[in-house]
Amino acid sequence: MDLQHVGALFAIEGEYVGCEQIKTGNINQTYLVTYHRDGEDKKYIIQKVNTYVFKNPEGVMQNIERVTEHIRAKVKETEETAKRNVLHFLYTPEGKNFAYDEEGNFWRGYRFIDNSITHNNSNLFIMLEAGKGFGTFQKHLSDFDASCLFESIPDFHNTKKRLEKLFAVAEKDEFDRVKTVETELEYLRSHYDLACSLCTMLEKGELPLRVTHNDTKCNNVLLDVDTNEALAVIDLDTVMPGLAAYDFGDAIRFGANNTIEDDPEYSKVFLDLDKYDAYCKGFIATIKDSMTAKELETMHLGAYVMTAELVARFMTDWLEGDVYFKTDYPEHNLVRTKNQYWLAYDMEKKLDEMQKIVLKYSK
Repeated sequence: MDLQHVGALFAIEGEYVGCEQIKTGNINQTYLVTYHRDGEDKKYIIQKVNTYVFKNPEGVMQNIERVTEHIRAKVKETEETAKRNVLHFLYTPEGKNFAYDEEGNFWRGYRFIDNSITHNNSNLFIMLEAGKGFGTFQKHLSDFDASCLFESIPDFHNTKKRLEKLFAVAEKDEFDRVKTVETELEYLRSHYDLACSLCTMLEKGELPLRVTHNDTKCNNVLLDVDTNEALAVIDLDTVMPGLAAYDFGDAIRFGANNTIEDDPEYSKVFLDLDKYDAYCKGFIATIKDSMTAKELETMHLGAYVMTAELVARFMTDWLEGDVYFKTDYPEHNLVRTKNQYWLAYDMEKKLDEMQKIVLKYSK
């Protein structure tokens, strides 16, 4: 791929030096591109967007522009600080934040944030800073009208629809696999109301729609290389309307599991309350003044709901013959299903303690 040609679509000034591919991320193709201008190197992130996953990439970019512009208006510190707290996208001479190449591929670019890094591990300090990063993201967007955003993945966290689809797929049992997940399937049937609790509250108007990130892994927060303090939230493709508890819950599901989400040693699977506490300290303390009392009261449920939803999603894919999630071995989705089941099971026992920790940081 001629990235110099792509850079020309965005009229990047200076002499093209070179590029390197960034291997993290499973959807888009990402490159770090360097240009030389005014006696120094200037770095940019250039991405080829996966239009198979994102059917309306222009709508995705419209969401991102609206959200980042809103955040930028909220950053009141020095100009240099502002450059590091929010993504700044590149624009074509026509004023668009995306471009198509001659083959119809969809591209975008943004300024690389200097001296930044991401971490895949989730120790206590990283959980704290990730909580601050996503909390600041939520706080800046707390007065943004989420209903004006394009829904890039419809019903992404509609737990009721996720479970209804699972039950329908299980009824067909096309691949004769239900016998391998009978315990987990019965658990979701018997805990339907709890798993759908946030969805029900949203339908009743008890919880407000917020701008949600929908992929709140700790490696989607840029951290300062020297201090490891949170700088900016990245990977904004799935920004759309949702509940604050969804983002909180998915961060906990991924980061506060004592082990990785596909570890087959299920005895290792449990909610690490120290990591949970660290994330709450960063996230809840940051957003508490911009959330409703009902949101804070029910925030802890997000962790359980998101975990139960992933049980349903992994199990659905397993029963359908592994058509959605990338798998590394034949029973990968089965292992994921059981791993997340044990996490949900452990969370259920700790819900009261989880709520107390949230309320502790809400004061």
